[in-house]
Amino acid sequence: MSTHPQISIIIPTLQEEKILAQTLDQFTPALRQQFNLEVIVSDGGSTDGTLAIARERSDVVIEHAEQTRQTISAGRNRGAAVAHGGILVFLNADVMIEEPEKFFSTMVRVMGEERVAAATCNVNIYPEEERLSDWLFHNFFNGYFWLLNVLGLGIGRGECHIVRKKVFEEGGRYNEKIAAGEDVELFRRLGRRGTIIFVRTLTVFESPRRFRKYGYLWIIVLWILNDLGVVFARRSIVDHWKPVR
Repeated sequence: MSTHPQISIIIPTLQEEKILAQTLDQFTPALRQQFNLEVIVSDGGSTDGTLAIARERSDVVIEHAEQTRQTISAGRNRGAAVAHGGILVFLNADVMIEEPEKFFSTMVRVMGEERVAAATCNVNIYPEEERLSDWLFHNFFNGYFWLLNVLGLGIGRGECHIVRKKVFEEGGRYNEKIAAGEDVELFRRLGRRGTIIFVRTLTVFESPRRFRKYGYLWIIVLWILNDLGVVFARRSIVDHWKPVR
């Protein structure tokens, strides 16, 4: 029996049949037992094989059956609402953890400090698909986000958010009206309730699919515009992130 507090991993999905199996398979039975993990998939209305994969490989599957489009914020909130863990780990559907045992043991220790409200870490591209442009972009922003957190300006990319459940609920959860930049908005609020820790020794990897399709320049422009919209108007510039599959 694990001596660790229960950890709920929450993964929002939409048409992710190509990539979801490998994401869920990283949470092996041994890892789940060692760190007392539960895996929750919160689906936004997939019509491909996503739900079948999720049912086979996760502990809980939440289905969005309404006709209206569900934001990623709403998907994460629905996952958190049924989570049993005192620590919530929000990952995107394409995220792979570099060293899972090190990741969870470190995060359990970090989140065990009462002053800590949330944590995040480095985000890089899958090593087998990484180009020089990927390395330059991600390492610049990893350092930039780390510095902002050192300065007390809580921030973290949505690929990996670790939040104490009690603080998450008291802090108002993700803003479901924000389609993009919801990660920045949440961490700004949580930063008023405790310390945000950027763990430089941990890394998660993401697919380069969106960067390959739109290019880094356009992604940076969208990030800036959406962040400005969130900060000054509490809304994102775009009304949804177009799926890239």
